[in-house]
Amino acid sequence: METEEKDVIIPEPEEKIAAVSRDKSSFDMLAWQPKTAIGKKVKSGEITDIAQIFDSGSIIREAEIVDALLQNMENDLLLIGQAKGKFGGGQRRVFRQTQKKTKEGNKPHFTALAVVGNKNGYVGIGLGKAKETVPAREKAYRNAKLNLIKIMRGCGSWACGCGQSHTVPFKVKGKAGSVEVELMPAPKGSGLVIEKECQKILTLAGITDVWSKSDGNTTTKMNLVFACFNALKNLMHVKINENLKNKLSICEGKAENVK
Repeated sequence: METEEKDVIIPEPEEKIAAVSRDKSSFDMLAWQPKTAIGKKVKSGEITDIAQIFDSGSIIREAEIVDALLQNMENDLLLIGQAKGKFGGGQRRVFRQTQKKTKEGNKPHFTALAVVGNKNGYVGIGLGKAKETVPAREKAYRNAKLNLIKIMRGCGSWACGCGQSHTVPFKVKGKAGSVEVELMPAPKGSGLVIEKECQKILTLAGITDVWSKSDGNTTTKMNLVFACFNALKNLMHVKINENLKNKLSICEGKAENVK
């Protein structure tokens, strides 16, 4: 009696993925062949600071632009997947796996969500999908660099007044799906009082202290992460006069007084 063979899917080990994701390879400027006008200006030396791109309202179309202008970028993968477990109690994974049943067998697809940042005012998240784990991871990193944003930081807590840009300058909300996340200023030393995956985003953005409140179906991890990211986006939509900027130690992008 012949037994039917089943497709066995062996994803890449989590330890190996984490090690590769934290590997910092130097960017080769000479080997880079830019395709966009901004990329050519970066390679020629006409643009030396990424803030020039954001201030002009231009859109980054090449991930190499971020590699060239922000050499100290760090990246990480967010835990959006879950391994199989009894009664849904499986361990959290960096890949969310789905399968399509066909006549030829099971066709798996992997989804990864990556975050990149320099821990000093710039952060981005990106989603990557592919039939294998490695291409999904690389797509996520590339899309995260293309979705890079500049954020605003300050010392907005009435109980602090340290004069350093370590938290958000004021309350801000972000929404994705049914999930709404509110970030609130916290005094220095409070830490990141927020969900663990959102902590990774705030850490790479350069925020060390924050209080938070969330509503909606927060068990949907991707919506929770995107809601937190949208809250950081909304920081730049508020116009502040110069007197208040000095009072709250507000800075946009890179700051020299962040420790």
